[in-house]
Amino acid sequence: MHGLGNDFVVVDAVSRKVFFNKEQIERLSDRNRGVGFDQLLIVEPPLNPEMDFRYRIYNSDGTEVEHCGNGARCFAKFVLDKELTNKSIINVETRKGKMQLRVLNDGQVTVDMGEPSFIPSDLPFTVDKVESIYSLRVSDRNIEITPVSVGNPHAVHKVDSLDDDYVATIGKALESHGRFPHNVNVGFMQILNRSEIRLRVYERGVGETQACGTGACAAVVAGIKQGWLDSNVVAHLNGGDLKIEWQGDGASILMTGPAAKVFEGQIYL
Repeated sequence: MHGLGNDFVVVDAVSRKVFFNKEQIERLSDRNRGVGFDQLLIVEPPLNPEMDFRYRIYNSDGTEVEHCGNGARCFAKFVLDKELTNKSIINVETRKGKMQLRVLNDGQVTVDMGEPSFIPSDLPFTVDKVESIYSLRVSDRNIEITPVSVGNPHAVHKVDSLDDDYVATIGKALESHGRFPHNVNVGFMQILNRSEIRLRVYERGVGETQACGTGACAAVVAGIKQGWLDSNVVAHLNGGDLKIEWQGDGASILMTGPAAKVFEGQIYL
């Protein structure tokens, strides 16, 4: 499946028990010798009886991560297509808490991504004092970022243009910067107007992807927090567009976008 080109292998671990180790995930993610994907999504029975499913996410390097917005939309389409549920509003457990998915009549999916956090320890991000914008020394230059957690850690960097070499070099350097103990996803945001941005995201453990749902959420809320953007924003990513809404402190982020099935198959582990 894919959400705006951010691609996933989705596995039904409700109908049967399925377990993956790091080596298996790395082999499956290899685009030349395996299936190929940005992330592996596992659909499991919930631990909390009030939830409909449990949702687990693994990067292509085998590390488990907390959140994935594009994957959440694919998750919703998958459980409906597989007739694991007939609900249009689906409540899901994730590693970082609860999430609600709403499947719209046009097939698009709105994901309640929860409240963002700008508290450095929530990413985590080590600081001497709390500020609205932080300057980090990266690749012999000073880079200004807004750190924000949307269930996983992001560093949002506002740029005038989205240069390939700059995104690759600064993205890789920032991802593993020492002030982010668990590494970080890096968003490069170009503001077109108060309701429209362009965005490229260098994801930790993956590299740059065609689209990143949590990255779009992080960029928009960072822009709103800084006073650069209004509360409803269209984020243009390389793979397509996402609609992000955030009404400010205390409100959840709402992300709306498509999800698509590419093919279905079986593999023996």
